[in-house]
Amino acid sequence: MAINTAMAFVIVAICLAGVATAQTQAQRRTVTVKHAPIVSPGDVSESWSPQQNIIASKQYEQLLRRNPAFRKARMQKECGGITDAELRQSCLASFDRYKS
Repeated sequence: MAINTAMAFVIVAICLAGVATAQTQAQRRTVTVKHAPIVSPGDVSESWSPQQNIIASKQYEQLLRRNPAFRKARMQKECGGITDAELRQSCLASFDRYKS
């Protein structure tokens, strides 16, 4: 009988330790935001809609396809600062689908 009582105490102790650990981990994951998201004035526009974003994206892709000088300038701007040779080559290759 003493063994059963001891086992019961061990099981209760293990359960309590598990609950305490779970509560501690849950408290560590809690993030409190005390301010609104920071947005630059150029990030949003009251008149800009998701549909307009799609239209602008299509226009950008058409420029990349039809205007080699624009494509070259974008490649330089987007890939020019990459110093890792493999990453730079990957960036440049991502523009290949826009070649005529």
